[in-house]
Amino acid sequence: MKYQVIVLDLDGTLTNSKKEITPPTRDALIEIQQNGKKVVLASGRPINGVAPLAEELYLKEYGGFMLSFNGARITRCSDNAIIYNKVIPQEVIRPIYEAVKEYPGLDLISYTDKVILSGIKSNEYTEKEAAINSMEICPVEDFPAALDFPVNKMLIPGEPSILEDLMPKLQKQYHGLLNIYRSEPFFLEIMPQNIDKAHSLQKLLNSIGLTADSMICCGDGFNDLSMIEYAGLGVAMENAQPVVKKSADFITKSNDEDGILHVVNLYMRD
Repeated sequence: MKYQVIVLDLDGTLTNSKKEITPPTRDALIEIQQNGKKVVLASGRPINGVAPLAEELYLKEYGGFMLSFNGARITRCSDNAIIYNKVIPQEVIRPIYEAVKEYPGLDLISYTDKVILSGIKSNEYTEKEAAINSMEICPVEDFPAALDFPVNKMLIPGEPSILEDLMPKLQKQYHGLLNIYRSEPFFLEIMPQNIDKAHSLQKLLNSIGLTADSMICCGDGFNDLSMIEYAGLGVAMENAQPVVKKSADFITKSNDEDGILHVVNLYMRD
């Protein structure tokens, strides 16, 4: 079967070092959608961090999808319907907040549809996350009380050495209840249990009547590993982490060399 779906991580994959989609890559992705193929954007970003790129690629017009929060939420772009939504249990939010406060310099954040909520004190890594997603940082006094809505993800931004010490302690305490891992050395993700990109892509494929054999998944980071291993064709960027490259079926050019365009030209042209 020819590949019908291409799934794209954003930072380090679809976008170049300037966080932009180059015109040749954008044009190629629009063209394959015009020919009936589906484009899916799969990111750890909140929905507001994904939506501008979805608009740039006309996913609404061509029936594409957005996986935000590493797949905890799946949005169908044609009508903005949420077709999958997995949340963090409310009862763990305050204990995690109290644990993070014991480590000087760390912040604990989550997301509304408009802003980033900073629960302790914004640091340079909080600001990095805000810049990536073009979202404002909103400090809150009582972080657990402020999270009175379904929470798909929390993030602990901070110095890598401190996160390295904290991570195994949280993983042990919340084993079987949460997924806790570093997406970057300075970002510790707090996610609902059994949420990763592959798990959510399986849900998506089932909903549209396709299988993994019909899907290409492209990425560069640790949180892309599961979908690259799950896909019919798993693609690592040349700039990917070594473990990601090792698991991929194909290594394309880097994100600064139109690596996604290279994949489209090789595997998705009719």
